[in-house]
Amino acid sequence: MNRIETESAFKECVNEIQNAQGYKNPLAFGICRVDFGQLNSDKILQATYPHINWNENFGSAAIFIKNAQEQGIEIDFTADEVIVPITVKFLEGCLNAFTPYADEAYGDAHKNIQIISALYNQIKERGMRDGEFRLVILFNDVACVSVEGTYLKLYALSSSKVPLRSLNLNGAFGALHNVAWSDGQPIELEWLRENEIELKFANEYPKIDFVDKFPRYLQHIIPANNTRVLDDSKVRFGAQLHAGTTIMPGASYVNFNAGTTGVSMVEGRISSSAIVGDGSDVGGGASILGVLSGTDGIPVTIGKNTLLGANSVTGIALGDGCIVDAGIAVLAGTKFTVSAEELSKIQEANPNTVLSGTSFKGKELVALNGIHYRQDSTTGQLLIRRSTREVKLNADLH
Repeated sequence: MNRIETESAFKECVNEIQNAQGYKNPLAFGICRVDFGQLNSDKILQATYPHINWNENFGSAAIFIKNAQEQGIEIDFTADEVIVPITVKFLEGCLNAFTPYADEAYGDAHKNIQIISALYNQIKERGMRDGEFRLVILFNDVACVSVEGTYLKLYALSSSKVPLRSLNLNGAFGALHNVAWSDGQPIELEWLRENEIELKFANEYPKIDFVDKFPRYLQHIIPANNTRVLDDSKVRFGAQLHAGTTIMPGASYVNFNAGTTGVSMVEGRISSSAIVGDGSDVGGGASILGVLSGTDGIPVTIGKNTLLGANSVTGIALGDGCIVDAGIAVLAGTKFTVSAEELSKIQEANPNTVLSGTSFKGKELVALNGIHYRQDSTTGQLLIRRSTREVKLNADLH
């Protein structure tokens, strides 16, 4: 592209691009660096994005797309996903277009300009491998196909660009490769097997931290200043941690497409697709079941200011201000007994729900507020009553 000198000229250029016949604003886009397989250079093991755009920054998208087209790359606006190799000419064209904003490149307002500038300087200094940097464009949220597109979605979740459970992640496990991770870098298992003897005799066999299709959250995401993750293995990439969340070591774990929507203490397990609300506490060893582990495929949501006691199990949605005592399993088929007096109090906390009877299965209590799930220490009978204490986290610790 030719050099653009003024902001008004830039806006006019963007408007012209967007009004071209067949043009379509992308749902998401970003520039990533990929890691190639050590044996198979056509295999992409990981995609790293310094910044992603989700339903935003359409002006930058227009400039990126136009410069790709000027490099002879056809952009199929009817496709769900388009991947464009980055070239020096592409970067130079983008820099020409972004000239009016060059002095503002280093700030949150113009991350895409900063990326183009930083990448251009790096390539000019160090060079690049063919295909190492790629522009990835998603026009529709459909099942995952490529590593690059899957990572873009995982970034969107972990950077809180989109709500949990809002993206189509079907196909993600098929798109990603199972690899060995060493100090944040992916290594083909086939390459390790082929070179095991030489590497071990030369004392160069890498320290393998784990083997998985997903990297860890902290390999790609810088959390908020008041968010604490005390063990990097406890949070999988694609998880979402709201500012102020604390993930303790030990029995805690947060899977992908799961996490917290407020300030929370996590000492237990938040399985895939499970969500924990603001002010809630997942006690040591407590488990929130995932869609494949006993919830009949229904994702579990935990409300605000709710306490899951140590080693408890929750397989249904809980409302606000609930308490599950230590060791109690609250499942769809679990039967709980309630007195008439306590039922009346629970009814008051849930005025839009009609409750009658002396016993309820867990599935009849889904998402109700202010319930204390407990067990009679003498008879072993499972009971529910109105929760009598407010669950509050220590503000000094969050």
